[in-house]
Amino acid sequence: VQLVESGGGSVQGGGSLKLSCVASGYDFSRCEMGWYRQAPGGERDMVSTISARGIIKYDNSEKGRFTISRNMPKNSEHTLYLQMANLRSDDTAMYYCAASCTQYVSFWGAGTQVTVS
Repeated sequence: VQLVESGGGSVQGGGSLKLSCVASGYDFSRCEMGWYRQAPGGERDMVSTISARGIIKYDNSEKGRFTISRNMPKNSEHTLYLQMANLRSDDTAMYYCAASCTQYVSFWGAGTQVTVS
């Protein structure tokens, strides 16, 4: 099982980035997937999640600026996206992709760094 994030980088305040997460090796069609972030010295916090049925949640600070989506082709890799706009310095963090599939089964990616200056 692999969750591989990409798309992070350095951007100036007000800029945009689009994160991607390719998930493979498991049937993710029934999993809730999401993006979490962790700033240096901070806790890992939820940014946005999307359920298998497409129900979307955002943390309040991201509403209106971030958009989550997922591509779930049958019998193929799943891709999760996070379009981020109007980025601020407090968005600087390591961003992680996660899949929550059952009460006991969840997966995490290694993260992609986003730095806003």
